[in-house]
Amino acid sequence: MAQREKSEASVFPGTRNSAAAVLESIADGVFTVDLDWNVTSFNRAAEEITGVEKSQALGKKCWEVLRASVCESACVLRKTMDTGRPIVNEPVYIVRSDGRRIPISVSTALLLDDDGEVVGGAETFRDLSVEEELRRELKRRYSFEDMISKHHRLLEVFDTLPDIAESGSTVLITGESGTGKELMARAIHNLSPRSDGPLVIVNCGALPDTLLESELFGHKAGAFTDAKRDRAGRFALAKGGTVFLDEIGDVSPALQSRLLRVLQDGTYEPLGSTRTERTDARVIAATNRDIASMVETGEFRNDLYYRINVITIDIPPLRERREDIPLLVDHFVARFNRLKGKDVTSVSPDAMEILMRHDYPGNVRELENAIEHAFAMSRGRVIRAEHLPQRILPDDVREGERPESFAEAEAAFLRRALEQHDWNRAATARDLGIHKTTLWRKMKRLDIAEPGG
Repeated sequence: MAQREKSEASVFPGTRNSAAAVLESIADGVFTVDLDWNVTSFNRAAEEITGVEKSQALGKKCWEVLRASVCESACVLRKTMDTGRPIVNEPVYIVRSDGRRIPISVSTALLLDDDGEVVGGAETFRDLSVEEELRRELKRRYSFEDMISKHHRLLEVFDTLPDIAESGSTVLITGESGTGKELMARAIHNLSPRSDGPLVIVNCGALPDTLLESELFGHKAGAFTDAKRDRAGRFALAKGGTVFLDEIGDVSPALQSRLLRVLQDGTYEPLGSTRTERTDARVIAATNRDIASMVETGEFRNDLYYRINVITIDIPPLRERREDIPLLVDHFVARFNRLKGKDVTSVSPDAMEILMRHDYPGNVRELENAIEHAFAMSRGRVIRAEHLPQRILPDDVREGERPESFAEAEAAFLRRALEQHDWNRAATARDLGIHKTTLWRKMKRLDIAEPGG
């Protein structure tokens, strides 16, 4: 006890009792070091977070006590001691005395004596274990197979997806490019009784008619130039499984009639053959086009349309489900950490604000691309605004102006949502996946009033 009081007195000259009382009363862990990196004070919260008792910490080197992931290579407190600049909420990991690795956020500052001379450093740290567990729980709650969403329309799809998969019916998945139509098709296949069979993917918009027909139905040797031997098509390869016809809206009218036959009676003829083949493959189709309008203009066969849309799943674009952006960002950060061997722990508030404001014409694929770009540009553990690709930065940020606050961005987003529903709060809340009372509180907090109200 005497050693502890002496240490605290040397750090806080003349204020020993009040300083000790303050240190013991706060919820964050706090420790201080002298110029030789010996721990000179260690509060009760620091004991609880690290599992190390004060008596064991005092007098030891700080890295022996904290055992943080940055101690050897990028000590946060050393940066402050070297530069004189404080660091705020830097995410790192420490190893507790019981061997558990836990996330914390660290803030640092210099310690000065009465003459303004540096006598050591102080570090405060907060246990982020609960936040991380909540993040994992959110991901478990709002993920299905490889899809992640908390948007009410997709949550409704997640609820019915096992029944859709079990039914064996043909499914049409609609949505803009990059929304995750292939992921949805994979989920249906994986949940179906055909999961042990192959999932065969055909991009109908990537091949001209002749090649696409050969890809789908196969061909016999000599059916066309360079057809030197028989070749099985995708419907044959998908026996016992699923054929995923991506971008089916790009199929020509001539080929549509052959697809109709497959869907009607499960038969087809390979190119150059007079023998009818049979397939038992289930068909899932997807498109980013408005096929209903194409039917009206004669671009798409009416009878084929009603064959492929027995069950229709529409995936909304990312700009209509911005509440998914933080979940998807966490997902992509974890994914690229694994793929690239990095240890990125978070996205800074200003970077997240920019990610929330962007409209994503490329949808989820564009967001994934932005996070991968940030991984390439960042050398630290935090993705910041300057690491994001220029194309997603608002004009004011590109020009070096201060971006609007998150509250302003949130208010603009809520106003757009309310306008889309003619200021019907119940409909807006339902579309945003929140309770109408929550929406009302947000409107009050952000000073959003209905026009003319």
